[in-house]
Amino acid sequence: MRTWIVIACAVVLAGCPNPVCKFRGTINEPENLSMRRSLLRHGMGDVCKQMLQRNAPLRLQPDTPVIGRFFPQTCAAKDDDNGGIYMQFGGIGYGYTNVTKKITFTANGSALYRYDFRVREEGKCDIYAYFRPSRVDASDFRLNKIESGVASMMNQLTQMGDNFGKQLVSSKLMDGFTVISYDASETDIDFGLGITPVGKPPFHPYDVHGDDKATYESERVEVHQNERDFVGPIAVEGSGRRAIFITAQMDGAPAIDVLLVRKEEGDQSLRLYFDYAQIGPLAAPPLTNDVLSAGQEMKRAVPVAPGMYYVIFDNSASAGRASPPGNAFYDRAAVVNYLIQVGDAS
Repeated sequence: MRTWIVIACAVVLAGCPNPVCKFRGTINEPENLSMRRSLLRHGMGDVCKQMLQRNAPLRLQPDTPVIGRFFPQTCAAKDDDNGGIYMQFGGIGYGYTNVTKKITFTANGSALYRYDFRVREEGKCDIYAYFRPSRVDASDFRLNKIESGVASMMNQLTQMGDNFGKQLVSSKLMDGFTVISYDASETDIDFGLGITPVGKPPFHPYDVHGDDKATYESERVEVHQNERDFVGPIAVEGSGRRAIFITAQMDGAPAIDVLLVRKEEGDQSLRLYFDYAQIGPLAAPPLTNDVLSAGQEMKRAVPVAPGMYYVIFDNSASAGRASPPGNAFYDRAAVVNYLIQVGDAS
């Protein structure tokens, strides 16, 4: 799970001044903890603004594909006098199990995180910021919809959905996070669940650094038959001709659709996906529709105006041009490796 707080705190590392790199050995000393926390706090800015512009991919284990997402909708944050940040948040999400099929849920929580950072002492000036949970005050997970319609199993499914949600969301609050700024870059930001040792970045299917594009997300997601996955919202800022760059490769299903929509239509489509157990059409036609076939890498640059967008991976007949096989008892799950970046259009 790439937790939403991590993404919000990525802004911190972009604000680290160059002297941090010049005196990396000294600043790493244990006695300089207060100085490091002061620098990190100075760069934190509006954490909630960043948090509400991202999603949190959910997975059962760190090295397994994404099987759901959480979308923050409310946020409040305040600094703690002892070097921490207290977060309260709430939002909606979805996930998938083979028995329940799609589940949708709401989640709310509040926790105190202690923060610190270390600078790589050899080679490039990579900065590792650590957010360690100090206290979890509340964690509330509630099921909204369960796709499986087997009435006789409803009690079992509800219990399974609750356990699944607690494992995905509630317990993950205690794992901590690492945010990495490669060579103190403002755009080359990485993040991972847990505490990542300095010099050992987390795995991504597309590992790009030093690129002139800003990487939004590089992940591996599992999209089951008659399901879809919403990646976003993706902020496109700046002047001039801008573009969203999508690189993807898929196995497991014959073909799926890769759709690009504006945030307004994406939010409406996500709400429909949340409110209804069975999949239906999107709220509006997509801006673009590409078919991603098994074993073939797709590279797509979509010129867009400044704004916010979603990329949707759709493995259903309800949207797009590709359709899964018609056998309802044979799930052809698509496993998609993807890279989404934002940069100047050529």
